[in-house]
Amino acid sequence: MPRIKGVDIPNEKRIETSLTYIEGIGLETSKKILDMAKVNPDARAKDLTDAEIAEISNAISTLEIPIEGELRRITTSNIRRLKEIKSYRGLRHHLGLPARGQRTRTNARTRKGKKKTVGGQKKKLAKK
Repeated sequence: MPRIKGVDIPNEKRIETSLTYIEGIGLETSKKILDMAKVNPDARAKDLTDAEIAEISNAISTLEIPIEGELRRITTSNIRRLKEIKSYRGLRHHLGLPARGQRTRTNARTRKGKKKTVGGQKKKLAKK
């Protein structure tokens, strides 16, 4: 597995797709990087030479886009800032609820977690 910017990318996939396994790089950015590095996007990741891998790493560095740890750090600091100023979105993040206006009566299971059943016990009827 080739290692680019600290991430092992899949061997069997096209390099164009393999680069998207790096957090912060999507398909369009991947195409730009490969154009800058002058690498064939149809090549498999396992077929790349060390020189081509170095060219790809240099191209990623020259774009100056946040990737992996830096991107996570920026995202976390943005959410922390929203919580500190007690904005509506910060409050939703704090409560673990959807922050962008989605409904919560049904759905929202990704944010709310596994369903908790309420009212599972019936009152026993008094015997006469």
